[in-house]
Amino acid sequence: MSYCTAIETMTADRKALHKNYHDNHYGFPIHNDNELFGRLVLEINQAGLSWETILKKEEGFKKAYSNFDIKKVAAYTEADRERLLADPGIIRNRLKVNAAIENAKTILGLQQEFGSFEKWIEHHHPKTKAEWVKLFKKTFKFTGGEIVNEFLMSTGYLPGAHDEHCKVQQEILKHKPMWLQPISI
Repeated sequence: MSYCTAIETMTADRKALHKNYHDNHYGFPIHNDNELFGRLVLEINQAGLSWETILKKEEGFKKAYSNFDIKKVAAYTEADRERLLADPGIIRNRLKVNAAIENAKTILGLQQEFGSFEKWIEHHHPKTKAEWVKLFKKTFKFTGGEIVNEFLMSTGYLPGAHDEHCKVQQEILKHKPMWLQPISI
């Protein structure tokens, strides 16, 4: 069952939580590096958990990780790591906390080299899912196949976020996601 279909079967409170993400965020291109980083952090933290858990804690993540400000997170100290590991508003997993901080540092380097995190992704577009996974694993911490796939689908770099007949899919097409762009030769 697709996400688009599953939402319709949810109870009212669950449906409201998921519908906001589904209708306004999932699959839409993101052009802000801090927002891209934030989505990567959320996708990494979802590993082994439900997306619903992450949606419920999204505001806690924003607060805990300085509104996903890449420069601020990259400068986090050991005291910040311990603060995050003690924060019940997020997922308190040392590997995931460390990945967020180290990935922020990596993104700063990519910004230096490519001008932005977005431009780094665009530089490598298009790739197959397997090629993307290999690249992300080589570049970032805690980025397996599902994390990379969901990150790229949720930010408009890979197709598949929505059913073909979903009304949100039509709205996303207006935003010209990268997966829709012709391959330049």
